[in-house]
Amino acid sequence: MTFPAFFAQVPPILLRDSLAEFLGAAEGGLIEYRYADAVRLAGHSCPTVAGAYMLASRALGRLYGSEVPRRGNFHVSCGDSLDEGVTGVIASVLSLLTGAAGSGGFKGLAGQHSRRNLLAFGQGGGGTFTFRRLDDGSAVTLSLDLSSVPPDPRMGGLLQALLSGEASEADGRDFRHLWQDRVRRILLEHWDDPALVHIRSA
Repeated sequence: MTFPAFFAQVPPILLRDSLAEFLGAAEGGLIEYRYADAVRLAGHSCPTVAGAYMLASRALGRLYGSEVPRRGNFHVSCGDSLDEGVTGVIASVLSLLTGAAGSGGFKGLAGQHSRRNLLAFGQGGGGTFTFRRLDDGSAVTLSLDLSSVPPDPRMGGLLQALLSGEASEADGRDFRHLWQDRVRRILLEHWDDPALVHIRSA
């Protein structure tokens, strides 16, 4: 298995998961997630997956500062419905990183460590994602805008050729390179760019 080299350069997200600690899955409950983990979950690497990873990192940093964020200690509200646009893809990545799950999530042990019903849709403004800590109620609302990192102008034509079956092997290679290069630019060149992730207190 070989991922693009830039995946390893994306900042990791360190979390402490009380359930993982309780069950002995991770020493001290510490789990480090990387962009490649989000790719494994989604099955692909794209601007949406990259944006969701950035979104989660920014929210966790805002709510915990220099502390290690506690996975499973969040309620996440998505402003749009689950089936609208790319909301479902983003929510999957946010669930991975926060532990927040819908009605099918882990129901807990004797009222503790529950992850069920901590992920909601159609709450708040469209295009927004609100993270709320369960312990102290602090919250932050974020939105994602990747328009300032546009795709290469050649992408449209290459995509059409590939989908129609008229593309050459070279076209396929060029498309894949350009596609992942936009992801690279988003994650490495614009990681802290406030134009991509808009943040406001909830």
